[in-house]
Amino acid sequence: MREVMAQVTTEIATLAGGCFWCLEAVYDQVKGVQSVESGYIGGQVNEPTYEQVCGGRTGHAEAVRIAFDPQVVTYRDLLQVFFVIHDPTTLNRQGNDAGTQYRSAIFYHSPEQKQTAQEVIAAVTEERLYSNPLVTEVMPASRWFEAEAYHQEYFARNPSEGYCAYVVGPKVAKFRQHFATLLKG
Repeated sequence: MREVMAQVTTEIATLAGGCFWCLEAVYDQVKGVQSVESGYIGGQVNEPTYEQVCGGRTGHAEAVRIAFDPQVVTYRDLLQVFFVIHDPTTLNRQGNDAGTQYRSAIFYHSPEQKQTAQEVIAAVTEERLYSNPLVTEVMPASRWFEAEAYHQEYFARNPSEGYCAYVVGPKVAKFRQHFATLLKG
């Protein structure tokens, strides 16, 4: 008897929407997501550190790189979550976090991802989910720099820490409320 192996597929999504701890904590809970890595993208400094990025002079955004199985969760699904868990109308700001490193951006890896991003932005705009216009940038993915080890899985390791309890936790709760069908089982 021949065994048929299911083909495992993996795609990458790279998103920036404020502090990467928030995005990582949410996307870690999405079914079909294989891994989420916090890091920096979109800047002009080679091998930036957290301190340099937070200084706002490197041009990088705090972002997450999501490896996912498109047969389980679609890129469109990931973007729909993205537009609910952060405020895409505030330029270079999420809550009290201010600076270009906290901008709202979608870094696409293919022409199909670019088109999907533009379609989702158009739909969110048409549905008037926000009273102010979206400022989310859509740009090609550039070189990725993984953030320091202590940033990885930060919320999972520090759920009671102040920022996690008051900023990350509510975003995770909002995701769980709006996207119960996307939760890992």
